[in-house]
Amino acid sequence: MSHVETYSWSDLRLPANLITLGRIAASPVLFVLILAASDSRGTSWSVLTVGLVLGASDYYDGWVARSSGSVSRWGAFLDPLADKVMILGASWCFVAVDRLFWVPVLIISVRELLVSAARTRWAREGLSLPARLLAKYKTLLQGAALIVAALPPLEEHDWAPSLAIWLAVALTLYTGWRYMADGRAGAIAAADQ
Repeated sequence: MSHVETYSWSDLRLPANLITLGRIAASPVLFVLILAASDSRGTSWSVLTVGLVLGASDYYDGWVARSSGSVSRWGAFLDPLADKVMILGASWCFVAVDRLFWVPVLIISVRELLVSAARTRWAREGLSLPARLLAKYKTLLQGAALIVAALPPLEEHDWAPSLAIWLAVALTLYTGWRYMADGRAGAIAAADQ
């Protein structure tokens, strides 16, 4: 955990942050497409395509930030927020069209909200806890579960999205536990300084 600079409103105009904001703004398009495909339980090539484009933008905004040297506190805040908006929104839409079971989606949602609340509390204290590499894999696995849920060839195979979402739950819970343990350790170390 480390001390970080304050938020600068001008950083919102950085290209990487604009891509991230675009991902947040475009996420409702994905939600509408899933709900509109309710007769096929959310599976469609348009859902898959929009989901893949939004997922690719997650990689691209990070690449733009690193390659241009424009990593910012806003980016560190907005990127995981955009991931949560897209993944949780799409997951609940898949629950609404009876493609995913609500229990694993609720578990993922509660974990994400608890970690976000902890991250916000630590940010107010001026501390930043970088995500571990495993947390990035967690987001990737959650996205992969949604891709499996969206694939039209798997529309009649409920085991595939069910297996994928439960694997995502397992990694989501583990990384949440690690994040909270790291945060507590960092907060104690900061208090001792």
